[in-house]
Amino acid sequence: MSAPVNVHATAIKINGIGLLFSGPSGWGKSMLAFTCLTEAKRIGLDAVLVADDQVFLDKRDGQIIARRPDSIAGLIELRGTGIVALDSIAEAAMHFAILPGSASGENRLPPENEQMEVASGFLLPVIRLLGDTPLPLAVLMAKAPEIGR
Repeated sequence: MSAPVNVHATAIKINGIGLLFSGPSGWGKSMLAFTCLTEAKRIGLDAVLVADDQVFLDKRDGQIIARRPDSIAGLIELRGTGIVALDSIAEAAMHFAILPGSASGENRLPPENEQMEVASGFLLPVIRLLGDTPLPLAVLMAKAPEIGR
């Protein structure tokens, strides 16, 4: 195990699959994660918040583990609405990095097998997502069907 790295992100777990939403401030990480959690629960999947805004990342047993700071346990900020309480867990393994997509231009089609280094030497496969996607969980499940299994 290494020393934890504090990153500005939102981490959730759906059906055992860890999703780390990372990107610039204002992209909509928290709202996209919240929408995914809500939709997952609506269709009967196990879905829980790990951390919002600050996520501690550790490397353990070949996996990237996201852990929440105790001071924000179970809290998520929904921009324009405020802070709400959700079911949460203290930590979870992460399987995908969810990053902002581009609706047009040369980056409209992201590279195949894109990866992001989220901690020194540890990579996560990337799924790109537009901030205004109305059904983000459906898009994520199209790219990573294991989320819905």
